[in-house]
Amino acid sequence: MKLIAGGVLAAALVSGCGSGDDDGGDGGSSSKGAQAKTLGKVAMPKVGKEANTMGTWVTDSAFVKGDVNKIVGYSLDGAKSKWQIPLGGQLCWASPHMTKDGLTAILFRDGAGEDALCTKVGLVDLKKGKLVWQKEGSDSEGNAGVQFDEVTIGGGTVAAGGTGGGGAWSLDGKPLWKPAYLADCDDDGYAGGEDKIVAIRGCDSSENSSEKRLEVQTVDPKTRDVLSSYKLDEKVEYAHVISTAPLVVAVDTGDSDAGTGTTDILTIDDSGKQGKLLSTIDVLAKGYQPNCPATSVEGCTELALDKASSTLYLSSEVDVDHGGPGDRISGLNLKTGKETGKTKMAESRSLIPVQTDDDGSLIAYLGSMYSEAGGVVRVDPKTFAMETLQTHPDDMKDVESDMDTYGDCTMIYTGKKLYIGDSKASRPTSDSAARPLAIVFGA
Repeated sequence: MKLIAGGVLAAALVSGCGSGDDDGGDGGSSSKGAQAKTLGKVAMPKVGKEANTMGTWVTDSAFVKGDVNKIVGYSLDGAKSKWQIPLGGQLCWASPHMTKDGLTAILFRDGAGEDALCTKVGLVDLKKGKLVWQKEGSDSEGNAGVQFDEVTIGGGTVAAGGTGGGGAWSLDGKPLWKPAYLADCDDDGYAGGEDKIVAIRGCDSSENSSEKRLEVQTVDPKTRDVLSSYKLDEKVEYAHVISTAPLVVAVDTGDSDAGTGTTDILTIDDSGKQGKLLSTIDVLAKGYQPNCPATSVEGCTELALDKASSTLYLSSEVDVDHGGPGDRISGLNLKTGKETGKTKMAESRSLIPVQTDDDGSLIAYLGSMYSEAGGVVRVDPKTFAMETLQTHPDDMKDVESDMDTYGDCTMIYTGKKLYIGDSKASRPTSDSAARPLAIVFGA
């Protein structure tokens, strides 16, 4: 399933929904952990057709969820609505990044009708529950209403990009730059986070105008001056930025397994004008299962990155011939591309990286199965032993299963609570009647 990164005030998390048990009793852990309660549940909106509800964040005072044509702030337990921001149109994209002040960027449609377009870029204050400003981009001839595909925030800049064009604004709403017009080149999109902006630049191949040669550019957030560049192999069709610092890029040469959007993961040293390749992880050969949206620059999920140890965590499915079915998580050193360890298999359940803690340990989601609900586990970064932090109520296993199977989830674990938000709202079916828009589990 597709999972989107979430924002939390003190840490950036990447997450997943899933379903899973193990060959160690409980995902390889020795206890059931704390018995969690269902603290809050947001009902699925009534819609005639599928609607985008992207956006899940947690601040120090609110759980914030994108909804149909609006953003809603809830109490931290998810039980009570505190505020809402009407948008007048569907969300098209929501940045997973959030500044220390609780600011994030969104992209939404310019109306509620069927012909509404993704032209509105907004800066949202998630602490105050306020749309600080909304802007539209202009093309090379000065015409307003440029359509964007996604938006990000980093280095004090909001940058929106896509096949229709690109543009950037300061946090006080002043226009900063748009990509220079070149007949055969354009910015596919941007990735942000903390003090950096990275652009994926595509230029038509001299041999075949239908093919692009992609370049990864670390740019000045205020001017878009190129600080470092690295040309990807001409076989690469799409590139997704997992992290800007360190610079980690997932690429797809067109052979990726269904749902992963990735054949290889590259770590690039962008300290010099010419970027250098540090390592390559062969995702296809190893069977790792990140989830990168096919054409988007950001949005990769079902992975976690510990910057201090340069370790990337990815899950993989273990087949019957090797003791499966089930999932396990492997750690990979980004400097060498080599595996540092792996967990025991979670038998008949999913086991998905969510985030890393300050001490370097991994937080992962252990999915539900037919006989019991899911939970949250901690993975030791040295031994890869698992400890259960919380187990969810058994009466919620169908809800978790429905969100896993039919949803498009974001997961955030913070304050001893697991937040699960769905990035799509759709009509319930006989197979997914239990699916809410969001749910909060905690002790």
